[in-house]
Amino acid sequence: MYPEYLVAPMREELTKEGFVELKTPEEVDSAINTEGTVFVVVNSVCGCAAANARPAARAAVQGGKRPDKLVTVFAGMEKDAVDKARSYMLPFPPSSPSMALFKDGKLVHMIERHQIEGRPAQMIADNLVGAFDQYC
Repeated sequence: MYPEYLVAPMREELTKEGFVELKTPEEVDSAINTEGTVFVVVNSVCGCAAANARPAARAAVQGGKRPDKLVTVFAGMEKDAVDKARSYMLPFPPSSPSMALFKDGKLVHMIERHQIEGRPAQMIADNLVGAFDQYC
């Protein structure tokens, strides 16, 4: 686990845009097992989360169609909540950062770390906007 003072600004990058932090497996179950669309960001302290994932997630939810719920879990912090979120993302292997879109409790779109690393945030945001347009 990382010191909370270290991750607090990284959490805030998403929560100030309306993302709700999920810190328990029960909160994850409740958020994902619902009618409608849920966008889940597995946040991380790594450089590609800072340079690519969080900016992409923020940009994607700025306009147009957007998911009914925006939620996040933080890898390296709330392990049980992250593990529960990742269980819904199977068969994709665990990766952080990563992003998933669920519709009516089913995974419909996934972006893994290898699709985040080295790609501009706007390219990732455009991918997400396409998924939002299709499923939301």
